[in-house]
Amino acid sequence: MSRSKYILFFLILLVASSCSKQNDQFTLEAQFKNLNQGEFYIYDYYTGEKDTIAVNDGRFVYKRQLTDTLTLSIIFPNYSEIPVFATPGGEVTMEGDASHLRDTELKGTPDNELMTAFRLKTNEMTPPEAEAEAEKVINEHPESPVSLYLLQKYFLQSLTPDYAKAYTLCEKLRNKLPYDQHVARLLTQLEALKNYTADGQLPEFTAISTNGDTISNTKLRSDVNVILVWATWSFDSHSPMRSLKNLQKIFPERRLKIVSICVDDAPSEGEGILERDSITWPNVCDSMMFQSPLLAQLGIATLPANIISDKQGNIVARNLANSDLENKVKQLLGGQASSLPTALESARHQN
Repeated sequence: MSRSKYILFFLILLVASSCSKQNDQFTLEAQFKNLNQGEFYIYDYYTGEKDTIAVNDGRFVYKRQLTDTLTLSIIFPNYSEIPVFATPGGEVTMEGDASHLRDTELKGTPDNELMTAFRLKTNEMTPPEAEAEAEKVINEHPESPVSLYLLQKYFLQSLTPDYAKAYTLCEKLRNKLPYDQHVARLLTQLEALKNYTADGQLPEFTAISTNGDTISNTKLRSDVNVILVWATWSFDSHSPMRSLKNLQKIFPERRLKIVSICVDDAPSEGEGILERDSITWPNVCDSMMFQSPLLAQLGIATLPANIISDKQGNIVARNLANSDLENKVKQLLGGQASSLPTALESARHQN
């Protein structure tokens, strides 16, 4: 082959490689009013892999090479989140106002436009109305990653998770997405959970903490017991840990017992947060993430999650938001100390 042909062949390969990389690249361009500079976190909704996005003059551009569709979540400074569905070659624009983040719009791909339409439509709906709308979207778009996200958010991350309905809906997703690993994994979990009741007795379980302590349902016999499920990448699960630590400073273990379960893929992942926040209660991390048999035993399939039980092992609440969790624990422990709010505030100032 002549020299000119070699050069031509090399140029063709270079152009083809460049086009391939371009086709695999996902781009998100964002612009926000009432925001100058700052940082957002963006993380993989299913693996917890995190990136930091720098915002300058209210703008940022996020690019990522992809081989498959990813569900990402952007965490804003106020800890609110907006999902982003990233596809190879996809180009998405995001426009919003920092003072009204719930009205942020994403355009450019069908999945993101579907999710934007759902968010804007349900902004003023009651929880039951939003749940009904989520079910409608899932039934009409079972092939979309939006449906898997809505299934988890509205039927699993609720005060009364509906495992039976979630299983039925997940089967519809599986029929349309037979090779999707996230759908397959969730369906396997829900197979074990579909007959699970959210109340009743705390199920029997045994686990070993990262410090080698044995944790079991029989050891959760304080007046109030809290099982808290968290991950380093789930920022919604961090605040409850700090709130419970403050309560633990006030109530002895015979009154308040706390254990946590970390769903990171290695115990070392969460050590920094536990040390930073001076968390000393038993923490379990079996490195199996949502495939952990312990989560299946407890009826947990997503984050954030928590279970409160009484001295007899009766489940009295689950999956409460941070403020509701703190208030429920205080209520169950009895309001005999009128100075409790002051004591809690004092404990926070000591952190």
